Amino acid sequence: MTRVALYARYSSDNQREASIEDQLRLCRELAAREKWTVVGTYADAAISGSSIIRRPDIQRLLANAQSGQFEIVLTEALDRLSRDQEDVAGLFKRLRFAGVRIVTLSEGAVDELHVGLKGTMNALFLRDLAAKIRRGQSGRILNGYNAGGLSYGYRVVKKLDERGEPIRGLRETDEMQADVVRRIFREFAAGQSARTIAAGLNKEGIPSPFGGAWGASTINGNLKRRSGFLYNEAYIGLLVFNRIQMRKDPETGKRISRPNPPETWQVVEVPHLRIIDDELWDAVQARKKLYGGMKLHHRRRPKHMFSGLVRCGHCGASYTVKNGDQLACAAHREKGTCTNNRTIRVGELEKRVLAGIQRRLLASSGACWPQMPLRVSLLNIVRSISD
Repeated sequence: MTRVALYARYSSDNQREASIEDQLRLCRELAAREKWTVVGTYADAAISGSSIIRRPDIQRLLANAQSGQFEIVLTEALDRLSRDQEDVAGLFKRLRFAGVRIVTLSEGAVDELHVGLKGTMNALFLRDLAAKIRRGQSGRILNGYNAGGLSYGYRVVKKLDERGEPIRGLRETDEMQADVVRRIFREFAAGQSARTIAAGLNKEGIPSPFGGAWGASTINGNLKRRSGFLYNEAYIGLLVFNRIQMRKDPETGKRISRPNPPETWQVVEVPHLRIIDDELWDAVQARKKLYGGMKLHHRRRPKHMFSGLVRCGHCGASYTVKNGDQLACAAHREKGTCTNNRTIRVGELEKRVLAGIQRRLLASSGACWPQMPLRVSLLNIVRSISD
């Protein structure tokens, strides 16, 4: 009896869930003709084929192959497994080591020749696809359409072209949100900090762009990437495209942004999207420049023994460095959503936690202490601070 595992995938550029069932149905038909026994099905839906790192089912398939659960992996085509040359070669090598063959409906039994040729073709396909997408986005920008996501202060306009196809990238001002944008700019220009502005918005129950609480970083943004409310040039009627490029980290599979030189940017005027006048914009940018002299790596605090483990006992938010070696509730400082204003010095925290660990280990019931997560202990300590 030949045991076979079926694998199917459709990518985010082909959002059709029926595609998974279509692929599996065709694979089952071939397995029935060959009298193979299907022992498992694996599917990754709406996930790009440019990397296998962030695809849970192909990782599960590899693990089961190593444990000898099947002899064949059957899929529609080699690009369903991956479009990345390195990944295709790695999959082939790891499955062959486990004694598992790859068979596809398109190529048949896969060997080294398929891996080399198809891997190269699929990599070229990805490169050409990325170029076509950027060309289409560039064309939309030149026509005054938005090529990115939906910024706060605007809403999507649904409209069809002469062929009945939806026109993508049309935006119009959302006046309720635009009033919030104007308020943020006015208050910052008047001297209020981003933390104070965020706390005021949260106190009044005004939802943030993502529906939760406002944070100072949402308002401040990042100078290098020109992100955040105070750097969004759409608010003065400018659409800027090609400011950053996205690259996929081969180690993690995550998309990482990298800034492009200013001479490669595309800037198009869209006066109908203006929310902020030039005078207010210039006042805000002048104040932002006052805080732009210190490099980011100079502002980073060194990590301490319990970095990332300390939580506020009142709201559960992280306890982060306030100034010097003092820790404070991030939700209280950044959002104003927590009433706990207590602080603790790093040295005192470490002293109390280590003393507590020592007492537990030396106590007669200390045998169960090592099983207790350190995070729980730290939460109890900080809770005692906030009480």
